[in-house]
Amino acid sequence: MAGAKEIRTQIKSIQNTRKITKAMEMVAASKMRKAQENMEATRPYLDKIRGVIANLSNAHPEYRHPFMVERPVKRVGLILVTTDRGLCGGLNVNLFRQAINAMKGWADKNIEIDVCAVGTKGVAFVKRGALNPVAEITGLGDRPKFVKVQGAVRIMLDAYDAGNLDEIWVARNEFVNSMAQKPDIERILPLMPVDLTELQHRWDYLYEPESKDVLDLLLKRYVAASVHQATIENVACEMAARRIAMKNASDNAGDLIRSLKLKYNKARQAAITQEIAEIVSGAAAVG
Repeated sequence: MAGAKEIRTQIKSIQNTRKITKAMEMVAASKMRKAQENMEATRPYLDKIRGVIANLSNAHPEYRHPFMVERPVKRVGLILVTTDRGLCGGLNVNLFRQAINAMKGWADKNIEIDVCAVGTKGVAFVKRGALNPVAEITGLGDRPKFVKVQGAVRIMLDAYDAGNLDEIWVARNEFVNSMAQKPDIERILPLMPVDLTELQHRWDYLYEPESKDVLDLLLKRYVAASVHQATIENVACEMAARRIAMKNASDNAGDLIRSLKLKYNKARQAAITQEIAEIVSGAAAVG
């Protein structure tokens, strides 16, 4: 059995670690609330763009934008949205599993894959998997800026325009609630058909410039905004997952400290008993 001094040192070390995990848990909880507010604030913008696109498509059914036309799939682009930092449980690992399953499905159909990695963890995953990276974004921070995302998305859009990509997908974490985050892979190009039932009784608008030009601009903006929204939602997922991970670490540290204290008390009792026995033995020898 380890000596009382060694056990006391272990307890002190774990107590210091628990202080750190407790602090990280509180910081993550605070940042999670801010990230949720940011996520909720940006969602209406994306919904409104999609609504205008639906209006335009409904008003001009004779014009089919290339971003809305299905074509044979020979090569896809995957935008992988991950975190820059770890200590967030299985958040990234679960997303990687989902992405690997999707890539295996494409590979079985002889479909080639270009990857845009968002986040340091995603960049590392692409390098480890010897995938084909076409762009990467790191250092977005806790409040991702649209302009930082736009450049990498533009590379994907240009490839799609040129016919080098037939589909663009986004792999991201979906924020369900503060206790649950769900990995999800969604196709953003070609754009999924929109249910136009609720638009039937709306007025159309006069567009300047031409509606085709507006639609082209809006579709590109919509794709970039979708990726930006995914990065914002990923921050909320990261903070929620980190809060849970740090809480579990703090709880485990508490259990370990209690176990070590019990072990320390036993070691201390054994030492005291041994000292008493030595005193008694010494007294008997003198007598």
